[in-house]
Amino acid sequence: MKSLFIENLTWEEYADITEDNVLIIPIGATEQHSLHLPLSVDNVISVNFAQRLAKELNGFIAPALSYGYKSNPTSGGGPLFPGTIDLNGNTLTILVQDILNEFLKDGWKKIILLNSHYENQAFLSEAADLVIKDQQEEFPKIVLASWWDNISEDVMPQIFNERPFRGWDLEHAAITETSLMMYFEPHLVRYELLSEEGLENVPKYQRYPVSKTLIPSSGNLYTSISSSPEKGKIIVDNVIENFLVFFKEEFMIEQLVF
Repeated sequence: MKSLFIENLTWEEYADITEDNVLIIPIGATEQHSLHLPLSVDNVISVNFAQRLAKELNGFIAPALSYGYKSNPTSGGGPLFPGTIDLNGNTLTILVQDILNEFLKDGWKKIILLNSHYENQAFLSEAADLVIKDQQEEFPKIVLASWWDNISEDVMPQIFNERPFRGWDLEHAAITETSLMMYFEPHLVRYELLSEEGLENVPKYQRYPVSKTLIPSSGNLYTSISSSPEKGKIIVDNVIENFLVFFKEEFMIEQLVF
């Protein structure tokens, strides 16, 4: 059986799969995720979602893009923490544009940009648009999706049953990301460092230079208390189900197994 990861294939094996299959490109970032989670959170989440999607779509997974656009202080910490390795927006756009062009040249016609870093979205959208905007045919097709946009409203009360939902920007290293990590890679979670610490009042503006006292020194933006692997599974099952509905339609895939 061939690997789901194209990096583990030979060039000859790779050449046989590009025409008719779905390619998933996991995209994340390398940045602080408080004291209880590693720098790799966004990448871990993207790759794990990609594996589940690939199995359902008979798809394949490209090497993850592990660097992303810089976070604002109130949605990730910005440049305040060692280990946060940011790209400028133009750099990310050109990088993704070049990667997409290479995969299209190889013959892929169904490509998913699977994003798990909040600030990446505009630049991934720009890259896809620049690559495909002059095309008249429906295929090749690029679909950009982020997991948090695909959680059903009726699932949210199950996730935020003990603490209120305060917005996706503050969910950085908070209940949803921590629950996903507990489900996907529990050995990477420092359970003893879960915290109630966070931002009480989020400013409605951005300032430069970034204030070094705006967010807690831990990097927490909102509580991670009440996170659990069970909540992680609820999120994953729901998001995958919702993903598959529109991927099936967009890529004209007849049979999907839930």
